Amino acid sequence: MSPEPTPYDALGGEAAMRALVDRFYELMDELPEAQPARRLHPQDLGEVRQKLFEYFSGWLGGPPLFETKYGHPRMRARHMPFAIGSAERDAWLLCMKQAFEEVLPAGEVRDAFWRRVLGLADFMRNQD
Repeated sequence: MSPEPTPYDALGGEAAMRALVDRFYELMDELPEAQPARRLHPQDLGEVRQKLFEYFSGWLGGPPLFETKYGHPRMRARHMPFAIGSAERDAWLLCMKQAFEEVLPAGEVRDAFWRRVLGLADFMRNQD
């Protein structure tokens, strides 16, 4: 009996994660409502785009690319230098939700991933 596919595999693997992250950052630049989150990012999104791809890869059971390069993600600690409140979280989630719907196959695995993303986004808040 073959092992259960990881969420990474079930969602489409590397190609899907790259497409998700690419679409997410396109939306960050396109949607005026994304500005509270976009302004926290550098003008050139190349490095953060790669890091988010690497993070999602390992987080979903694919290759642990982020951890291999940078060690434990410590996501909250890495985001502490940025003032992240509800407006920034909501702008980030707006883009991510649209990217999810456009890129990832609908179903239980996507829904479970989305719930994890919601928790992560809320955990990043460090402002009231």
